[in-house]
Amino acid sequence: MPVQEKVRVLVVDDISETRDNILRMLQFDTNIEIIGAARSGKEAIELSQKLKPDVIVMDINMPDMDGITATETIRRKLPYVQVVILSVQNDPSYMRRAMLAGARDFLSKPPSIDEFTAAVRRAGTMAQDERMKLESASVGSGPGGSQGSSSISTSRGKVIAVYSPKGGTGATTIAVNFALALKTEDNKVALIDANMQFGDVAVLLNEQAKNSVLDLTPRVDELDKEVIEDVFINHAASGIRVLAAPPRPEMAEAVLAEQFDKLIKYLRQIFTYIVIDAASYLTDVVLASLESADEVILITTQDIPSIKNCSAFLTLADGLGIKRDRILFIMNRYDKRITISPERVGESLHQEIVATILIDDRMVSSSVNRGVPFMIDNKLHPIAKSIQNLVDLTRERLAKAEEAPVEVAAKK
Repeated sequence: MPVQEKVRVLVVDDISETRDNILRMLQFDTNIEIIGAARSGKEAIELSQKLKPDVIVMDINMPDMDGITATETIRRKLPYVQVVILSVQNDPSYMRRAMLAGARDFLSKPPSIDEFTAAVRRAGTMAQDERMKLESASVGSGPGGSQGSSSISTSRGKVIAVYSPKGGTGATTIAVNFALALKTEDNKVALIDANMQFGDVAVLLNEQAKNSVLDLTPRVDELDKEVIEDVFINHAASGIRVLAAPPRPEMAEAVLAEQFDKLIKYLRQIFTYIVIDAASYLTDVVLASLESADEVILITTQDIPSIKNCSAFLTLADGLGIKRDRILFIMNRYDKRITISPERVGESLHQEIVATILIDDRMVSSSVNRGVPFMIDNKLHPIAKSIQNLVDLTRERLAKAEEAPVEVAAKK
């Protein structure tokens, strides 16, 4: 689809000479209009809110805030804006982090003029298309309008990944009941099974999955709301929508991390909350889930192997750029009689355990075997109350994180 109007571009680079070179490369294309330039990530966030560009050409290395962090913040506020990252470091890990943050393209410095302008124009076309979809959806759901079945929300849904680096800690049970506790009349909740080999989410809800994530990821660039409705399970007892894992373990490799990440980005436009039940082993899909999540619920139990694995994961998270303030560290199956306390574990791992869920294997086992989660038929049980408290804490943290970029801009 050709660009219907000029592509409005904001250039971000802390070196004036580089900014001038970028401007010179783009000025000869009559379909591109430079609307501003920023010298830092924080200034880019501020100007993007003010100028509403289609495309941002973003340097990756800047002194105050790197381009990847700025990209993630901008895309959270303006999901239609497309970002083209430029970097002197032609490193696959940088490219991967940039794409997970929401960048449209990643080019090595210095790019050729043809390559660069083509990337900006492609990004511009996508930005204008996405903006039109969002505006149409907004008009259709406003006063006097009717919201059709294919409409997409203008708000950006929040992603919560539930993860334990050790199997058998109850992560799937927590993910299922957490999603149920999130659901209200005012929001839409999706529960995604990201254990691609041995996913049990549908089983815990007593559902038979006719379709799976493999019905969506290969066609991720041509999704619409009707396709989502057809593939997702509608859990009638709760109203949440469920995306099952592939039906056979050998199919797991067919789910590509890049496609899965694009799928989650699309689902953010439809659902208020997306809960991902992540496998314990760190596949590319699981890493994509954790790196793109707004909050990561990290689960340990009171046994040494589980604590050791959580310690190793926290060290890895630091290296991957998963900030500690996005991690809710919780202890499941907490038994007060065991001397390994949440306080001691938190101090040892330098990550506070913010919530505990009491042990009651008998009740949980009954819930799992019946396919009726306790958040449906046993909401007054102490474990159910702990899940609800965890949901309340997560919502509070998400609300604070939503306000944070505005505060940064105001202090500048």
